[in-house]
Amino acid sequence: MTSTIDSAPRAHRREEPMRSRSPRRRRTSRGVLTAYGFLAPFAVVFAALFFLPLGYAVYTSLFRQTFSGLGYGGSTLKFVGLSSYVTVFTTPDFYNGVLRLLTFGVVEVPLMLGLAIVLALLLDSRLAVMKRLFRAVYVMPYTVPGVIAALLWGFLYQPGLSPIDSATRAMGFGEVNLVGANLVLPSIGNIMIWAGAGFNMLIIYAALQAIPASVIEAARMDGAGEITIALRVKLPIVVPAVVMTCLFTIIGTLQLFNEPIVLADISNAIGTNYTPNMMAYNAAYGNNDEPLAAAISVSLALIAFVLSFGFLRLTSRAAGLSAPKEGS
Repeated sequence: MTSTIDSAPRAHRREEPMRSRSPRRRRTSRGVLTAYGFLAPFAVVFAALFFLPLGYAVYTSLFRQTFSGLGYGGSTLKFVGLSSYVTVFTTPDFYNGVLRLLTFGVVEVPLMLGLAIVLALLLDSRLAVMKRLFRAVYVMPYTVPGVIAALLWGFLYQPGLSPIDSATRAMGFGEVNLVGANLVLPSIGNIMIWAGAGFNMLIIYAALQAIPASVIEAARMDGAGEITIALRVKLPIVVPAVVMTCLFTIIGTLQLFNEPIVLADISNAIGTNYTPNMMAYNAAYGNNDEPLAAAISVSLALIAFVLSFGFLRLTSRAAGLSAPKEGS
């Protein structure tokens, strides 16, 4: 009798944890479904605007339309495999365009990020006045569309109309052709820095605003000056924001299109295949070769992915090496 009586409470006690877990599981499953529900609109739009166009570009690059009867016999879609990619990677213009962009990015990316960091640190300092006004002034060039910005700067660059050329003549330096073969790439870089530095500054400035005031006050109590605080305290904390802006700048550099295609009308140094994007545009709308244009676009996307992934791995490894070890 004793064993029978004792066994009942034990069985009852064993069932209680199982009953108590089920509501938690239901709440967890509901939370997961709710999270997926909130993410669903973004996922659908992201897939429609990114994966579908990319997939269509890959599909287009693998097929080619062939016409019969001088074009009157209709067209047939023929699978050509990787022949368009072979054409891309055996064309010197593609390599020259990519090399030109890489050379351009080695100079343009550090200059843009350096200017953005300096402007953000100046706005975040105690000595800054009229912060809202200057912040709006710095960001305003980014609101100008790229084509309009290239047109505006084109009038300043055009020989015979450029006030810069007139100023250099008046100072005795002679004629300076800002859209010539030697200066057209720095002129394009100037437009990009003018338009993009303010946007990058805004991202870094937002990261600076998130730094707790107690951290800055502790540094001041230790006797650190404003420059020391900016370089030793603020800048290391906002490194993730700087890395993100650097990544955006690298991708934007590889997508260079608006500035050179606008300046091509006033510059003899810019050809139809000056950049890979211009090469794809010329193939699609100049030569009516959509498979080649799609192959160029996909190849450029792969190059951008490889460079971006390599940059992120390099920065994450450097951050891991610089991070203090446990127990030190």
